[in-house]
Amino acid sequence: MTKQIILLVLFISALSCAQKKESLLGDTEWQREQNADFKDASKSPLKEKDRKVFKALDFYKFDSTYVVNATLKRIPDSKWFQMKTTTNRVSKERVYGVLTFEIKDLAFSLKIYQGQDLMEKDGFEDYLFLPFSDNTNGEESYGGGRYIDLRIPEDTTIIIDFNKAYNPYCAYNEKYSCPIVPLENSLDVSVEAGVKVFKK
Repeated sequence: MTKQIILLVLFISALSCAQKKESLLGDTEWQREQNADFKDASKSPLKEKDRKVFKALDFYKFDSTYVVNATLKRIPDSKWFQMKTTTNRVSKERVYGVLTFEIKDLAFSLKIYQGQDLMEKDGFEDYLFLPFSDNTNGEESYGGGRYIDLRIPEDTTIIIDFNKAYNPYCAYNEKYSCPIVPLENSLDVSVEAGVKVFKK
């Protein structure tokens, strides 16, 4: 009898774990990771009232059209400058280089940045920051533009996956200080990929 009870408890536990895994929504691993972080109180940028009812972010469907091979033109010894943010804080950045690429046979270029503070953190020494805006902003996506995280490549080729474009944290909570997308990093095209606008 005791053995049967133990087996029943194990079965219920396994079923509970399976249900928790099933509740983690998202079509790609990156989307599921984003949703997991937003549910996690220690990582989530959401206000507590929003996190308690949070189920999943709204993503565009994954589209390989928005996974592009870009050419990186480095800008050695570029000067540090104070990038404006949504608060009085400024972020010390430099233009690491310029990325050129095509989307739907249209040519574009974006500046990619390197932050001084992050360079000094373990694991982020080769981190690059790509803020951009596009024609979906203010309608389907967040009005202030979106970000993509990249790493310094060994050569002059870098893959930009716009399906991993995410909103700044201030899109979810005004307490955060978020770098403002520079005007020159505006794309005159609709980038229908990545995270959509957050609807509370």
